[in-house]
Amino acid sequence: MDFPLHERVRSGDRAAFAEIFDEHARVVYAHAIRTTGDWALSEDIMSLTFLEAWRLRDKLRGEVRSVRAWLLGIATNVMRNLARASRRHREAMSRLPPPEAMPDFSDEVVGQMADAQRLAAAGRALRRLKRSEREVFSLIVWSGLEYAAAAEALRLPVGTVRSRLSRARQKLRRFVEEELDADRDAAELRTGSRHISPSGMDATRIAPQRSTG
Repeated sequence: MDFPLHERVRSGDRAAFAEIFDEHARVVYAHAIRTTGDWALSEDIMSLTFLEAWRLRDKLRGEVRSVRAWLLGIATNVMRNLARASRRHREAMSRLPPPEAMPDFSDEVVGQMADAQRLAAAGRALRRLKRSEREVFSLIVWSGLEYAAAAEALRLPVGTVRSRLSRARQKLRRFVEEELDADRDAAELRTGSRHISPSGMDATRIAPQRSTG
């Protein structure tokens, strides 16, 4: 902890706040990209996080033991708010008349690199977790916070953080495999590499029948 730096930030010293930004911006951005899987959105989340941190700079007092945990807690709240706003937007759009059909160019721009595919699959799998499990996993596993720091960021007991992380890890392993399997199935169907029998059955998923004679 750097109490003189905190005091300078609380007094409105922008140069002192820039030091905090330089030290922690990459961590906040990494937390956002791993949680959302969206590069552009993560830049917005990082900007909003530091804008909110500047607004809340008076809270940089003795009870904030870890600036990184404090910032990641703010980032988590920013993502919650954006998710709620996005959900309201989708609900509003669903009430509008359907748009005219447009060509789908997604196959040309999505999944070009294996690491991007894995990141996308992990992001989808992460979003299948309960929000409480997702937040704990992102802070501890991907952002490297200790249990106590994550508990501070989320304002939860440490025991609750531990149990949520354990459940999240178990579910996430299964979800990632399911998402990757779904990606492979979709790729095979697009390229025609999977054989479909005349009856419409997927031949790659039918085990050969052994003769019992």
